[in-house]
Amino acid sequence: MSGFHYPGPGQAHDSRLATQGALNSRAALFSATVALILGGLKGYAAWRTGSIAMLGSLADTGLDLIASLVTLFAVRFAAQPADFEHRFGHGKAEALAALFQVALISAAAVAIIVRSVSRFGDGSEPSEAAYGIGVSLFAIALTFALLAYQAHVLRRTGSIAIKADNVHYKSDLALNGSVILALALESRLHWHGADALFGVGIGLWLGWSAWSTASHAIDQLMDKEWPLQKRAHFLAVASKHPELIGIHDLRTRTSGTHDFVQFHMWVDPGMTVAQAHEVMDEVEAKLRAEFPGLDILIHPDPEGHVDRDDPIAARPAEDVVADLKAAGE
Repeated sequence: MSGFHYPGPGQAHDSRLATQGALNSRAALFSATVALILGGLKGYAAWRTGSIAMLGSLADTGLDLIASLVTLFAVRFAAQPADFEHRFGHGKAEALAALFQVALISAAAVAIIVRSVSRFGDGSEPSEAAYGIGVSLFAIALTFALLAYQAHVLRRTGSIAIKADNVHYKSDLALNGSVILALALESRLHWHGADALFGVGIGLWLGWSAWSTASHAIDQLMDKEWPLQKRAHFLAVASKHPELIGIHDLRTRTSGTHDFVQFHMWVDPGMTVAQAHEVMDEVEAKLRAEFPGLDILIHPDPEGHVDRDDPIAARPAEDVVADLKAAGE
């Protein structure tokens, strides 16, 4: 036997996953509803004003709607429990949905910048700015309500798909504010070119948002280790057990809202299998209390034993984390 695998805590774990899935689904549905309402209003305002900045805002809202529908599907799929063909669950569907959002946001950013640059040379300017300003003010109010609800859901679930949506809508606040400013400068102060200039700024902002979102999604798909502070906290909790002599070969990753961890633990060589099993049960209970829903794989080793010639695996996990912190990683 190469190790002991402790599966999730049964019905309690399934219930937690279902609760998180329901919260994420409601957040995604709220997001899609907001995008649908704002899309209609911004479409009318873009037609009445002819503003590039408003057109950019409309394009962004249209992409919000598509992205929110994809996110809605993804979070529902990710919430499904592990099955025979997906033993680690379906959490990475959220990262895939986030990357889909990135593709849409990037395409919109390029299109808006190209249209804005062309506006510099044609000499045209927006009209009936009041429509655009009014719609943008309403969009800001509705977006604040959505962000507040998403923040509540993120505190409960940590969903990367909802986080990607949240980042996008945060950028919408700046986007709508820039639309108001651009229209005001063009219509009130007659600063010709302000609308096109803000259009370029909006496109660049969207591009930056896409890059930020992509990095988080790729980290999950590549099974990047937990942040250093989280790993250090994990080790601090695990090491409180008096019969756990040390931990090495610590490996961590996150899939959707689900955390996974595996490690080797050193115990007294004189322990029986039953005694080592009891220690692991106790360590697991402490870790689950601090990290709810955590999937844990523990392998017991007699003190000082290492299964393979791997410098990283052989070193105590505390030393590896300390070195990474010292290196500023």
